[in-house]
Amino acid sequence: MGYIDAIILGIVQGLTEFLPISSSGHLVIFEHLLGITVDNIAFEVFVHFGTLLSVLLIYAGDIWQMVKRFCYGVTHRNIRQTFRDDSYFRLSIFILIGTVPAVLAGLFLQEFFESIFHNLQLVGFTLLVTGTVILLTNFIHKKTVQLTASKALLIGIAQSIAIFPGISRSGFTISCALFTGVSRDDAARFSFLLAVPAIFGATLLHAVDLMKNGMPTDTGVIPILVGFFCAFVVGYLAIRFLLSIIRSGKFGWFAPYCFIAGLVVIIFLR
Repeated sequence: MGYIDAIILGIVQGLTEFLPISSSGHLVIFEHLLGITVDNIAFEVFVHFGTLLSVLLIYAGDIWQMVKRFCYGVTHRNIRQTFRDDSYFRLSIFILIGTVPAVLAGLFLQEFFESIFHNLQLVGFTLLVTGTVILLTNFIHKKTVQLTASKALLIGIAQSIAIFPGISRSGFTISCALFTGVSRDDAARFSFLLAVPAIFGATLLHAVDLMKNGMPTDTGVIPILVGFFCAFVVGYLAIRFLLSIIRSGKFGWFAPYCFIAGLVVIIFLR
């Protein structure tokens, strides 16, 4: 893998990990267009770590409060009262609930998802599905309800569906939150916080493989660091951009892109 490939794939990872256009789908597409296969575990570890750092940087305050209040809450005598009164403890519990479906899907369906990952026609179809779901958010009557455990579970199920290549994790989780009546700000915040254990888990799995197999020799350290830096910077900017889009009520703008990308893949990339 050369420097240009590392830059392109780092940028693609940073953009598509958070914008509702599917990181896995675009990875498959760009692998096809560039004529390469990203099977370098070290590169995957570092670009995932780059996107993870971008979320941690933006939501550092929330994450610190969640960790602190969770540790306090689980050691408190009256956990139910803490759950009712402490919003950060409640949010940390909701994140745990929302993470469960993706963990179960990853554990029991890993081989299935790996077998379909590079199917371009499937990616084209699932991009159309992503676009349709995002488009439907334009027809939601504005209302605001509190996030609950059942809503967190539904959003978590949406995240588990996004393991399919071409299904956007942020697109599905934010849309699901909006469909349940959660406010735009809370939908985006919960989606990005829910991404932390998901990205951390993916990074950890790749890191374990890296320790088992050793550092690959086909890619130098510099291209890997370049990919990491691009994923981190672009990921940070992508989150900021998406937050402004959601707050302005223009989340549905991403639907046409998904439709066009899906049709292009189905018609021209075989």
